[in-house]
Amino acid sequence: MPVQINHITVDCQDPVRQATFWAETLGWDVAPGADADVAAIGGPRRPQGTPGWLFFAVPEPKTAKNRMHVDLRTRELEAEVQRLESLGATRVHEKREWETHWFTLTDPEGNEFCVVEELVQEKEGG
Repeated sequence: MPVQINHITVDCQDPVRQATFWAETLGWDVAPGADADVAAIGGPRRPQGTPGWLFFAVPEPKTAKNRMHVDLRTRELEAEVQRLESLGATRVHEKREWETHWFTLTDPEGNEFCVVEELVQEKEGG
C-alpha cells in the first residue's frame, strides 16, 4: 500500500499565530489546546481526506528560501491575495509563466507559498 500524507508540519516560532493564519486562509479551525509549543488545524470544515497541519515551536528563525511550498488555487486571484494580506501575508511577486498566473506570498513568519489563478474551462459545444 502506498503511503499517504498524514499532516503538513511547519516549524515556527509562534505556533498559535501560524495556526490561526493558516486556519483562516483555508477556512478551517484551530484545534483546541493550541499553545506556545504546538498547534494544529483541521476540524469539521477541513475537506475529508485532506491532511491536517501541525505547527511546532523551534528556537531558530527561518533563514532561507523554502525548498518545498504550498500552492493554493482560487478563481478570484487578486481578491484572494488581498484577503491573505489582510490576514498577515506579504506579497513577494506576481508571475505569468507556463500559461499560469500566480502570486508568491509569505506567511507571517516568512514561509513562501503561492496563490494560483484557477482557470475555468468552458464547456465545448455549449
